[in-house]
Amino acid sequence: MPVPMPDDRPENPYLELLARGAPAEAYERPVLRARADKAPADQLAALERAKLLALRVRGELEGRRRREAELSALFETAHDLAGLRDLDAVLQAIVQRARSLLGTEVAYLTLNDPTAGDTYMRVTDGSVSARFQQLRLGMGEGLGGLVAQTARPYVTESYFHDPRFQHTHAIDAGVRDEGLVAILGVPLLLGSGVIGVLFAADRRARVFEREQIALVGSFAAHAAVAIDTAHLLAETRTALAELEAANEIIRDRSRVIERASDVHDRLTELVLRGGGVHDVADAVAEVLSGSVEFLEADEAPAAAVDRSRADGHAVRDGEEDWVAAVSAGGELLGALVLRGHPRLDPVDQRTLERAAMVTSLLQLARRSAGEAEQRVRGELLDDLLDAPDREPRLLRERAARLQADLDTPHVVLAAGIEAPGMGTPATAPGNAHGNTHGSGPGSTSSTSGGAPAEDAAGRRRLWSAASHLAATRHGLAAARDGGTVLLLPLADGDTADALARRTARQLGTAAHAAVTVGASAPVPAPAARPGEVAAGYAEARRCLAALRVLGRAGQGAAAEDFGFLGLLLAGTREGAPDGTGVQDFVNRTVGAVIDYDERRGTELIRTLDAYFAGGMSPARTKDALHVHVNTVAQRLERIGRLLGPDWQSPARSLEIQLALRLHRLTSAVGY
Repeated sequence: MPVPMPDDRPENPYLELLARGAPAEAYERPVLRARADKAPADQLAALERAKLLALRVRGELEGRRRREAELSALFETAHDLAGLRDLDAVLQAIVQRARSLLGTEVAYLTLNDPTAGDTYMRVTDGSVSARFQQLRLGMGEGLGGLVAQTARPYVTESYFHDPRFQHTHAIDAGVRDEGLVAILGVPLLLGSGVIGVLFAADRRARVFEREQIALVGSFAAHAAVAIDTAHLLAETRTALAELEAANEIIRDRSRVIERASDVHDRLTELVLRGGGVHDVADAVAEVLSGSVEFLEADEAPAAAVDRSRADGHAVRDGEEDWVAAVSAGGELLGALVLRGHPRLDPVDQRTLERAAMVTSLLQLARRSAGEAEQRVRGELLDDLLDAPDREPRLLRERAARLQADLDTPHVVLAAGIEAPGMGTPATAPGNAHGNTHGSGPGSTSSTSGGAPAEDAAGRRRLWSAASHLAATRHGLAAARDGGTVLLLPLADGDTADALARRTARQLGTAAHAAVTVGASAPVPAPAARPGEVAAGYAEARRCLAALRVLGRAGQGAAAEDFGFLGLLLAGTREGAPDGTGVQDFVNRTVGAVIDYDERRGTELIRTLDAYFAGGMSPARTKDALHVHVNTVAQRLERIGRLLGPDWQSPARSLEIQLALRLHRLTSAVGY
């Protein structure tokens, strides 16, 4: 009679084996009986499949039972901690449970001795050697000393053949007395420090699986908490609340780690797909269930940001906010602010700090890209100023890549910062092609009455603000002659004077200092007539110098804003050598007096200027110069012989006063 299929039997033998928890070898017997009964091949195959399935189910059940036992042991340990009265009893229970669940022959726990600088045996279970139970390990000696020193788990399948740690005679003798071969050690961490090591060991070679290492780590965490709690209970009754919080952190650790892993993956994805700082803030806000905002450096809460930079961690700001500074290389780039979180666990705090680090990388990447574009814009403007014979087609192509149209009217603007301590640019105002120019703030030079570091910082702020304005207005900018030059498009209905005033306000606001801006007359098409860009720069610089001389520093103006003085400032626009019109007028009007001073070392020009400033009064003139009135009279007589008898007539005096101001303007001489 054929042997029935296992599923056709009233009682499936494998279900019975599973029900009574039979050992694995018992699952082979139904197959052996079927073979003895000479069952057909298909029925034998079916029986084999049923056996494998039953063994798989048995393995799953065993794993669940083992996990249940582990969780139960962890729960019991946490329960012991909650009602902690005897530290030795708790540590003994932890060691016993670790030994039982891992099925090892020995388990033990060592604690660090800060006074002696070593670690000693605290609790053992399964040990039979008195020498082993009294061992002391120097930091870095033996497997336990290595774990205590590095704060990392270590496992060895064969202790005496493992060269990774330092073997000593005393330790090896104790281990040999105990007969141990395979040893697993995990650190007992308290904060960032190691207070001891928890071990599980066998007297035979053995491989410890990852789950077993994690389980011992959980017991080690419980042991560390138990030791810490015992010390705290000795000092204050409030330690019970802290212990409960620690246990809560332990119970939630898996969930928190998963959340931290999730935010790490999200931040990595954001960086790879080119996300911005606000995308990072949104991702962190979703993970931390709060509101996260990125603030620029000047908008962030200064006190909290300073504490965060000093500590290197996120810090609390007020009752419900957390602040993490975003910085790189000592430079503050901004801050991430988490709102609505009265308490923040350590993992979430590290998540916010990691997000701040990612934000700093994104900010640096964005700055690098911006600086590269700024250099390209500056190089194009330098070529327009220094090489007017460039091929117009190439200029148009380079400008198009920067979204600039050099076939439309543009205005050349010369800008200089007027921050406290900043000096006057060393190059004369009439020199449009000074030797100190370039496409970056580091390629400028100036003489300054202030500290060089302050001067350099002011120029960098001005350069950064001008570059940003040029990029947003589809223009060009370059650092030059101790200041900054811009080439900006002129909109329909706009004027060079209005553009200069507006640019002075915008640059001043961005640079946090007064900025003076001189503007040229419009250049119709810079690409077609690049030579006019250099002439326009010369005109803009003369306007900038005129504003400073006339006491209008921090304002903006074009030549048209100066009336007759503006005509002189713009007198070289049509191809004349730089400064010719102004210098001719000065030489023609007061050149004889200037030459006399240079030959004789006198001060006639200074006397003449003080004379007109004092309302043509010799008495006020002698007070201004601190000389005798006869000295003034003698100098005025000499001036009359040099300039002619009608030099004090209304018409001549007007020209002389204008020439004196222009002489001071073009030569940057202060009287």
